[in-house]
Amino acid sequence: MALKVGDRLPDFTAINTEGTVFDSKDYIGKQPVVIYFYPKDNTPGCTVQACGFRDNYQDFKDLGAEVIGISADSVTSHLKFKSKFNLPFILLSDADKKLRKLFGVENSLIFLPGRETFVANKNGVIIMIFNSMSSKIHIEKALQILKKV
Repeated sequence: MALKVGDRLPDFTAINTEGTVFDSKDYIGKQPVVIYFYPKDNTPGCTVQACGFRDNYQDFKDLGAEVIGISADSVTSHLKFKSKFNLPFILLSDADKKLRKLFGVENSLIFLPGRETFVANKNGVIIMIFNSMSSKIHIEKALQILKKV
């Protein structure tokens, strides 16, 4: 069952680019979070999206928010992607697609993993869900909603 606006973000763990366990409890309920699911590292749309979050990262930090990117790519792939594009935010590997299922992120175009962004307030309550394969709009929408909180 997909998450919806008004739901609390679920607790979860995953492996980050340092190869250590990321625990959502360290962030969710303590500060606003932007969690974005994307199809694949180093593809044109995903690179544009990641670089958009990178270029606006200070704006998110100024609003007290943390940005977390999630895809099914391996930790090694994420590490190379993060290093190549100087990504300052957290990337998590969802190789078994458990997080995608937990959040209810559907595939787009039948076979391509969906591109969906969840924004939660400092209490961990979802205040926006945005689903679009257009990679640039996610950053703008997330910043707009966080500025209203």
